Parts: sequence; structure tokens; C-alpha cells
Amino acid sequence: MTERLYYHDSFLHEFDAQVEEVVSADSRQAIVLDRTAFYPTSGGQVFDTGWILSGANKLRVTEVVEKDDGTILHVFEAPPQLEKGSRVHGQIDIDRRRDHMQQHSGQHVLSAALIQLFNMPTVSFHMGDESCSIDLDTKNLTSNQVEQAETLANEVVMQTRTVAIRFVTQQEAQGLGLRKLPPVERDKLRLIDISDFDLTACGGTHVASTGQIGCILLRKTEKVRQGWRVEFVCGKRAVVTARRDYATLVESAGLFSSHIWEVPQQVRKAQEEVRALRKSREQVLEELAEAQAAKLLAETLEAGGRKIVARVFADRDVAFIKLLAQKLTRQSAPAIALLGTSLGQATLVFAQSAGQPFDMGALMKEALAGLGGRGGGSKDMAQGGPVRAEGLDAALQALAAKLRG
Repeated sequence: MTERLYYHDSFLHEFDAQVEEVVSADSRQAIVLDRTAFYPTSGGQVFDTGWILSGANKLRVTEVVEKDDGTILHVFEAPPQLEKGSRVHGQIDIDRRRDHMQQHSGQHVLSAALIQLFNMPTVSFHMGDESCSIDLDTKNLTSNQVEQAETLANEVVMQTRTVAIRFVTQQEAQGLGLRKLPPVERDKLRLIDISDFDLTACGGTHVASTGQIGCILLRKTEKVRQGWRVEFVCGKRAVVTARRDYATLVESAGLFSSHIWEVPQQVRKAQEEVRALRKSREQVLEELAEAQAAKLLAETLEAGGRKIVARVFADRDVAFIKLLAQKLTRQSAPAIALLGTSLGQATLVFAQSAGQPFDMGALMKEALAGLGGRGGGSKDMAQGGPVRAEGLDAALQALAAKLRG
């Protein structure tokens, strides 16, 4: 069994070890060491990366995986030229390790703050590349509660409380008041003890004092099936995120020629204007379609007790020709509309007044058999997308002639 050096020292970035085994992991090459400081994905925390040095070779470790039996695999981006018994030197990616320590320790502080303030237990933790999240077992979470938890968590950070590692038996842990006991019994539990604030079992890498977390910034909250999810960032991530958010606000304010604090108000105003413009546009299109329908019907001769309008538009989109088809077929006189548009993606819309004997869905399939593409619909209305715009008008005129008999 590999000795886990990170259990005792999260700041250990280099170590010597011996290769115990060379194996394949999902078609990639990996090695098992007798001891390692590389942290494998576990408990919501993602794996370390870094390098394995052997002689003049420097091999990139791209993933660290813990198998069900506890074996730790160090996976490489290229096949390693290593053999069982080889002596190697490991180097952890320090920046990545420091970031993970800040995020994981910050999560412990935040989860403890939510318990202390509102008795909201954390049921899961996820560490992503850009942000982290915890899921809370609670039916409600207000913005005011989020702010209070963030304030308390950052007070604990600024108090630079000691973060210590302790090992106890399962029996000893029962009487220590842990925030959360692991479901699986082990001979020894590894505890992360944030002085006079939080004590919980955890196998991850952590800072030595809360001050090293830097800061904790809570961001998005959302309702999920098991409760509420809180997104947060800590340390350097929080600084980078805050800088990016501020730059976005400054740019947005510049577009509105306003102060950053006025951006929400300006956005709401712009949304209201867009809604008003959309409503006005819809009204204009309605009037235009009405007028266009009247004009087309006036120009079309009646055949067999109905008027058949066949027309392709190069300057109208599919939304307009659907509206036009409705206007044409809802007049007092029976009508059939065979319409198409070549603007953007070519589209056909067929419609007929209620009570007419034809089948628009069948006509659409007939038209597309010659033009290519797919489509269909009901007896009174159908829509399709031919693969090309060439030949649309000729196809519609041929169908119209067929319906006229």
C-alpha cells in the first residue's frame, strides 16, 4: 500500500520514491509508487499534477487516480520509460496544490459557518477548474443568509486560526463533536481541526492557518433537487474572479455611459425598450402580413371555388411567411397558400382554409421529394426545409397548377 505523504504535510512538494508497478489505466500508462505526495481525486477535491524525474527524463503526471482497493495510479501524458524498482523523484505542481489547499480549506470554513449560523449541513463538495460549490441540506436560502455566512467565514480567515491535522480512532471521534463523520469505518480517521471553529474528517490537502486561504467569495446560488447549491471561490481565484467581474462591469457601464452601480438599472431599462420594440415590430408585421395577404388575394384568380397563392420571398423570413399563410387562409373566401422563403435557410410553408379537401402534409412531402430535405405537418398546415433554394418557385407553381386541375 502506497504511503500517503500528503496526509502528514500538505506543503511537501518534492519526494523520493520507488516504482512498485507499471500498469495501464484506460489505455494510458501509469505507475504505482511505494510513497507519494501526489493527491488523487477524492472527497470532492481534484488531483495534483506535476512531474516524475528519473535520471535525465522528466515525465509529466497529468492525472492521479485512486482505485477501489486504495492503489494510487500516477498517469502520464506519454508512456514512461520506467521499470519496477526504479528510483524516482517526484515534484508537485506548487501553484495547483496551493490553489486546491485554499479552495478545500475555504470550503471547511464556509460549511462550518453555515452550520453555526443557520444549521445548514453540507451534503457534498465539488471543486472545479474555475469555481467550487457545496450542496446544502436546506429548503430555503436567502441572499441575506449568504452574506452573513460569507462575512463570518472571512472573519475566521482574518483571525489566522491554526489548521491542524489529527489522527484518531473511530471510537475516539465519536465524542469529539465532529461536524461530519464519514460513513465508512476506518482504523484511524484523519481530522482537519480549525482551531475553535471546525473539526471534521477529511483526507484532502489543507493550509496551515486560515489566513493562507486569502479570502472567501460567495457567488451564485441555485435551488437543486437535494437543497441549495452555493458557488464560491477562495484565495487567488477570488482575486482573479473579482477582477474579471469588475472589468466586465466597467465595460458594461461604458456601453451605457453610466456608473457601474447603475448597470442593473440600465439593463432593466434596455430590456423594457426591447420588449416595447418587439411588440411594435410584431404589430407592424401583423399589419404588413394583413396587407400583403389582401393584395395577393386580390391579384389571384379564383379556381374551383378557391384562390391558390404560390409565392417565394427572397426578403422575408420564415416567421413572416407563416404569419402570411395564416392571414391568407383565414379570410372569408377559401384559399390555399403555397409559400417559400430563400432568406437564410430555405423554408416552405403550406396552408389551406378549413374545410378544403387537400392534404398539406402530403403536398409538402411531394414537394421535398424533388427538392430534397425534410418536413411534414397536418392536413391544413405543413412546413419543410429543402436542401437548396434553387427551383423553389418552379416547384410551387407546378403544385399550384396541379391543385387548380
